[in-house]
Amino acid sequence: MGAWTLTDAAGDYSCAATLPGDAISALHDAGLIPDPYWGRNEYDLRWIAERDWTLRRTVTLDDSAMALVLEGLDTVATVRWNGEVVLEGQNSFRTYRVDLSDVARAGENEVEIAFPSNVRAAAERQAAQPFYIPYQASNSPIPHGNMLRKVQCDFGWDWNIALAPFGVNGALRLEPLAGPRIARLDVRQDHDADGVTVSVTALVEGADGATLSADFAGQSLETVCEDGRAAFCFTVETPELWWPAGQGGQPLHDLVVRVGDVSEARRIGLRKVELLTDPDEAGSRFAFRVNGREVFMKGANWIPADALSGRISREATKGLLQSAVDAHMNMIRVWGGGRYEADWFYDLCDEMGLMVWQDFMFACNLYPSTPDFLDEVRAEVRDNVARLHHHACLALWCGDNELVGALTWFPESVKDRDRYLVNYDRLNRAIEEELKATDETALWWPSSPCPGPMNFGDSWHEDGAGDMHFWSVWHENRDFEHYRDVAPRFCSEFGFQSYPSLPAIRRFADPKDWNIAAPVFESHQKNEGGNERIAATMFRYFRFPQKFEDFVWLSQVQQGLAIKTAVENWRSLKPHCMGTLYWQLNDTWPVCSWSSLDHGGGWKLLHHMAKSFFAPVRVVAVPEGDSFRLVGVNDTAGPVELSVTAYATKLDGSAREIGTGRASVGAAAVTLAEVGGLAEDELLTIGWQGSDGTRAGDIVNPRPWKSYDLPEPGLAHEITRTETGYEITVTAQAMAFFVTFEADIPGLFDKAAFHLGPGVTSTVTFTPADPNATPTFVRRDLHAATTA
Repeated sequence: MGAWTLTDAAGDYSCAATLPGDAISALHDAGLIPDPYWGRNEYDLRWIAERDWTLRRTVTLDDSAMALVLEGLDTVATVRWNGEVVLEGQNSFRTYRVDLSDVARAGENEVEIAFPSNVRAAAERQAAQPFYIPYQASNSPIPHGNMLRKVQCDFGWDWNIALAPFGVNGALRLEPLAGPRIARLDVRQDHDADGVTVSVTALVEGADGATLSADFAGQSLETVCEDGRAAFCFTVETPELWWPAGQGGQPLHDLVVRVGDVSEARRIGLRKVELLTDPDEAGSRFAFRVNGREVFMKGANWIPADALSGRISREATKGLLQSAVDAHMNMIRVWGGGRYEADWFYDLCDEMGLMVWQDFMFACNLYPSTPDFLDEVRAEVRDNVARLHHHACLALWCGDNELVGALTWFPESVKDRDRYLVNYDRLNRAIEEELKATDETALWWPSSPCPGPMNFGDSWHEDGAGDMHFWSVWHENRDFEHYRDVAPRFCSEFGFQSYPSLPAIRRFADPKDWNIAAPVFESHQKNEGGNERIAATMFRYFRFPQKFEDFVWLSQVQQGLAIKTAVENWRSLKPHCMGTLYWQLNDTWPVCSWSSLDHGGGWKLLHHMAKSFFAPVRVVAVPEGDSFRLVGVNDTAGPVELSVTAYATKLDGSAREIGTGRASVGAAAVTLAEVGGLAEDELLTIGWQGSDGTRAGDIVNPRPWKSYDLPEPGLAHEITRTETGYEITVTAQAMAFFVTFEADIPGLFDKAAFHLGPGVTSTVTFTPADPNATPTFVRRDLHAATTA
């Protein structure tokens, strides 16, 4: 609906605003407030959420018989049309459709959306509860966000800015009331030996007795609408199946349903997804089977693409998702403290083969179970399941993030566990019941982490069943080897922090503030004790860097090594473990966090490493005492003949062969060889090749990197301009570790944090975001970063 005017109740501020969008972005775009992400501006801008605001505009109509549709009305809001209240919105995750025929008129109409302070509204709702409902104050400097059906991380989090933004995040449009309307399409697939049957039920208003037509997969059908329903059944005898990335293609078929001049379209991928939870000796499994094939899930957790919805774009989000695929990921988990994403987000995942673990939007707090709150929850579940259920990418619906664990986090729930457990169960059951009522074929998991339905065990430390969140390495400051002490069936959260890359740091801090203890820098570290933990880990593994820039770079090296240790170990347990989703893929603003992609989409070193440790065919070195077990893993559709050679390599590059192995590797991990006998000054280097064309290698340090006297690697490089960017050719004279190039402009390197031996040449490509920009490159390596 275009341009609006935003004003505050005090009359101090007025500016233009574009919807969809948020008010904070509008104020910034108008020059009325500074960039919220710069410096410590966040703290000076929290007053915005404490005021009442109104959006107004004039709409000219030819016909008064119209309906107003709003998606993402964020959050507590009163909509008036020509001065009459037509909607009292309470839930940013719902779609509202309002009949305007009694208030609209031909000609000019005045529209107003009033937003009382979300902060005040949340406090009022908490005060009205029959008993106190705790929230995690350490995550939420703006209190009581659990009272509102709104993006929970809008109130803070240990990686997010706390501004409690408001506005309209989705569609805002007018529709004619006259004529038929297709309110919903219910799509179901049944797979058997004869092919795939796709059943489509259209829920239609104002069309009883009318003929509807449907086209799908080269077939056209017609039927008559009765009692607001029209059903179609398509049979595809030789289906071209949709597969997760790395397992096959992603063919999508257009489904179009028409009645009169009205039509609805969906893109359908034919696939069958099953969640395997059968019991075994260790407990019970947690694995996904797609089209009859068990698939190891590799990926990361997804949070909102930006803290301010007005700054989220389809193109930028597509880049983030493409980066996930480029790192061999096949699943992302849409985390429960964010939002149900826009339709186009799931369209992109369909096209890319990224399966989606979809949380319902409840995270890390306790929540009410009053009738009015549960009514809103049921409506929210119904709207979003109906909207999203047809997507091929959608693998699982999960009730919440960490609400079972949250029962043990607050003195109120510890003291009166029965009350709060029943309170939680009412919420969880309402979600499950509405999910199944809307899509009875949906795969459901009650909570993450969770050992299984009606099991309220500790899935942070117990690893035998269900999905696991493993945070002991980060939050308990354990060493990376502790990842080997658990054997999860599916680890859906684990992570280690690093600092953002220098281009992201430049977007919030002047060079005078480039110090991790500077107030500006600390304001962009939201995890209590995070800076100390990064530094302590660096002391544990590395000689300490002298320069800020090297400190930032080395924090990313150690982040990558932490996640590499976990992923490789758990992949070596396949099929006992069948999934690793690290925390987290992306950032909402430039901040110190667990992400592998900087805010803006740049690759941190973890993402470059993930491209290697998530490779479909790989050899993993698992330490066992003074030896290593070399394990082959294969995530491709068929067996691969894999051979490996191991060397003991000195820092001058000289090497001696210490073992070889060869085996056919199928769905289960296979031990190829056991090697040992390394001297104190030797590293383990391994190289492998597979019948699928794989050729790769790795270097493993048995002792902390600080224990080795690294040689000056004698690196030299040359830069060549190409049609699409730059090629950098780099050569080493001695062993060089974690070689990395950085640019002072946005862009993408094809590799980073790689190792070079003496006399070896490697070529790095850089593709700038702006093809007309000229970068300055900086080279880094472990010796240079940690030598005074």
